[in-house]
Amino acid sequence: MRHRTLTPPDWLVRSLKPQPAPIPWAAVTRAAIGMSLPLAIGTAAGKPTYGALAAMGALSGVIGDTADAYRMRILNIAVPQLFGALGVTLGALVFGHGWTAVAAVTLVALISGMMSTIGAVASVSGLLLLLNCVIGAGLPLPGEWWLAPALMTGGGLLVLALALLAWPLRSGVPERTAVAATYRNAAALLEAAGTGDGDDDAYDKARAAVTASLNQAYDLVLARRTRDHGRSPDLVRLIAELNAVTPVVEAAPVAHRYGEKLPPELPAAMRELAKAVERGKRGPHGEKGEGSAYADLGLPEELPEDLPEPHGAAARAVHHALRHAADTLADPDPLTVVHAEDRLGRPAALRVRARRATRNVILSGASWRYGLRLALCIGIAQALVSLIDVPRSYWVALTITFVLKPDFGSVFSRAVLRALGTAAGLVVAAAVLSSVERGWWDVPVVLVLATLIPALTPRGYGYQTAAITPVILLLSDVLNHQGFGLVVPRLVDSLIGCAIALIAGYLLWPESWHTRIGDRLADAVSDTARYVECAFGPGSDATAPAARARMRRRLYRDLSDIRTEFQRALTEPPPTGARAAAWWPLVVAVERIVDATTAARVRVRHGADPPGAGEVTEVSRQLSELAEALREVEVLVPVPVDFTGPKDSVLEPLRQEVGAARAVASPRR
Repeated sequence: MRHRTLTPPDWLVRSLKPQPAPIPWAAVTRAAIGMSLPLAIGTAAGKPTYGALAAMGALSGVIGDTADAYRMRILNIAVPQLFGALGVTLGALVFGHGWTAVAAVTLVALISGMMSTIGAVASVSGLLLLLNCVIGAGLPLPGEWWLAPALMTGGGLLVLALALLAWPLRSGVPERTAVAATYRNAAALLEAAGTGDGDDDAYDKARAAVTASLNQAYDLVLARRTRDHGRSPDLVRLIAELNAVTPVVEAAPVAHRYGEKLPPELPAAMRELAKAVERGKRGPHGEKGEGSAYADLGLPEELPEDLPEPHGAAARAVHHALRHAADTLADPDPLTVVHAEDRLGRPAALRVRARRATRNVILSGASWRYGLRLALCIGIAQALVSLIDVPRSYWVALTITFVLKPDFGSVFSRAVLRALGTAAGLVVAAAVLSSVERGWWDVPVVLVLATLIPALTPRGYGYQTAAITPVILLLSDVLNHQGFGLVVPRLVDSLIGCAIALIAGYLLWPESWHTRIGDRLADAVSDTARYVECAFGPGSDATAPAARARMRRRLYRDLSDIRTEFQRALTEPPPTGARAAAWWPLVVAVERIVDATTAARVRVRHGADPPGAGEVTEVSRQLSELAEALREVEVLVPVPVDFTGPKDSVLEPLRQEVGAARAVASPRR
């Protein structure tokens, strides 16, 4: 008889698989100094509990230290610290007040859950508001009422100060680095597209990398723009350099679609442009010749002379796009390459949109549901520990807070990873608590353990939990002096918290375990139909290229978000994970439809005959039908037998992709 090998389920393997990421050495250094220094000062002053509180505040700063741009670090670290101070103050005020404390913490949980839908900074602020409120309500804090908030905030601000030390010397470097990374990813896309062998997997990965880097670069530059008063030539130039990547990215699908090999000099030239962007070097004037801007940038004096004669539409398009990018970098006046500063987004307009988003959150059903889910779980946890004597009971609510933040990903997988990560971290904590005496030895131990937090966080949530757990227990022991006795209660409390989150925050809310990929894909397909009409419909020649580029960028950003949603859904148990996997071919098909549309538009721009109005209407109608069918649960998408347009039309590859998308579409929810 053949025995079946016991293997873990696919969703658990995906969740536990470490994500590839470089070690952020600067963040590692900040974590080590930011968390060990307050503890050392407190120990030297004979007040180790004060040092432990400040180190806890530094831990929240380390967790929030995720931004690249210095201005964003101020928001990501400083703003949440203010909410954290408010939270610990509110918690301390209701400490020991029984059901009043339960009601107060539950109300804070409702507010925290609603805040998570506003944005990244608001989400982390809501997280610290609730976490510190739970700590204040469940743990007797030393000193006056104001001392704990001040110490914890001071620890977080210490991490912020360490993060900003290099700002005077490296101002603008993160933004330039992000733009240069986009140029390098565009070069990799050209290599993947121009091999002539039609390798779809390599091309899809390269295109996804370009989309992600464009999103990150635009977000960094625009975020900096909203905080700079007046016109900034450096920021205008960065936006111009990002805009100059668009024609290169648009030309890549032509080579991939038609199997055209690109000369290797083209991606090599793109990498030279990336080096110039990263150096931030500008030419003295825009003319070519000895000592010109081209030479100062390290580029060929006459870009075409160093490249083979273009032999196809793709090579001509890439060649033209590279010249435009080189001219953009060499231009001494950035305002000549960005004629409309509204491409950057005006700060006043962005502030108005932020206020509108906040109002929408207050009136949004989704934000209320998120808040109610979190409040229900926190209320159950607080009521449970009020009725049953649970040592260090605040750990139950802390576990729920981390697991159930609705914008942090799959609740189910986070609960499982939280339990596994806590168990792994407790092994380290047990060794430390049983072998290290409280006192000065705590400082080097915290210094070493703190380095693991930023090093392991990019690998995945379970790895982050395993790194944070021993640090939290060591600092808690400095406050409570329970030693090894903290280990088992910590594990039990974490398991209780995970169970409450799974039952009251996951299973009772069907929307949390039903994938939304189908609805979001339907929206993307509808937008693709409009993109086709914008690219080839009546008046398309008069349509500004920038408008088409913005529409295409929005499409790819939406598809990138769908990929993220897909990755989250894959970590859910069956049937949700299986349904998400079934959607994947259609996600890829929609991306290829957008690529085929862009490739056709580039070919028309470089001499191909434009399609007829009937062809455009037919493709747009087929896409609209597909979008409507995806919104229905039981409706099969009819596969068209044939298109009526000529086979030699520039839209023929697009029609093939639309037919392929309709063929793979079926009820998958």
